Amino acid sequence: MEHVTFLDDQVLRRPPLICAFKGWNDGGEAASIAARYLAERWDARLLAFLDPEEFYDFQVTRPRVRLEEGVSRVIDWPRGEFSAATVAGRDVVVFTAVEPNVRWRTFTGAIIGTARELGCPLLVTLGAFLTDVPHSRPVAVVGSAADEETAARLGLARSQYEGPTGIVGVVHDASNRAGIPSVSLWAAIPHYLPTSPNPKSSLLEIPVDTGSLLEAVAAWEKGIQELLQENDDLREYVGRLEAAADQRLDEEDVPSGEALAAELERYLREHGGGRQ
Repeated sequence: MEHVTFLDDQVLRRPPLICAFKGWNDGGEAASIAARYLAERWDARLLAFLDPEEFYDFQVTRPRVRLEEGVSRVIDWPRGEFSAATVAGRDVVVFTAVEPNVRWRTFTGAIIGTARELGCPLLVTLGAFLTDVPHSRPVAVVGSAADEETAARLGLARSQYEGPTGIVGVVHDASNRAGIPSVSLWAAIPHYLPTSPNPKSSLLEIPVDTGSLLEAVAAWEKGIQELLQENDDLREYVGRLEAAADQRLDEEDVPSGEALAAELERYLREHGGGRQ
């Protein structure tokens, strides 16, 4: 397949494809952290990679240099990677990449073509958006599916969003046109925190050991508490968010899916195609 190089020819059994992209769709890097963590904890092996040459402006998305064994300098290019694992007897594929700078349709076509070749029955994307939620409360997640059957089966809403989109929206459109049902999951993360990875929003209720991620969450929350102690205005603002979140829980038992969806739509519109 053009642009995709396979490194492993093992036959997979109808694996769902989980995708996450760094960039506009990835507030606090929550989605990309979650995807990488899944691949690591599931001992996923690199199955294939998507060559970056046609899709990235390397002055914007730069390659990185690293030392190998403390001696050799190696260049890591921003390629997309497909990793395969077997979880509880079922195969799964995780795809991670940076949102491309150019040729989105060709990039997306390569992803969907790979999904078809692997026989993927479902495509799931992970995203995260910044909104008015406190860091000290459970992370709220809003999900949507494009077709009625998938939405009803998973208890999700059908997306009603109109406006600017990122690579996630393009992937979903291509997936649905190809006849592969798709699901989108977005975590709501605090907008007031410094731009840094947010491990708490990366926690997912799936069969995976999250011990080391929970340690990162504890260290992250400790750092936030220290920041709040130094800023009275920010501490007061967070207190108001906590009170509002607790009131919603008291009144509704769970956060309103419609309210979260509205916040996600507002976020996408206001960020109108910009980058994180």
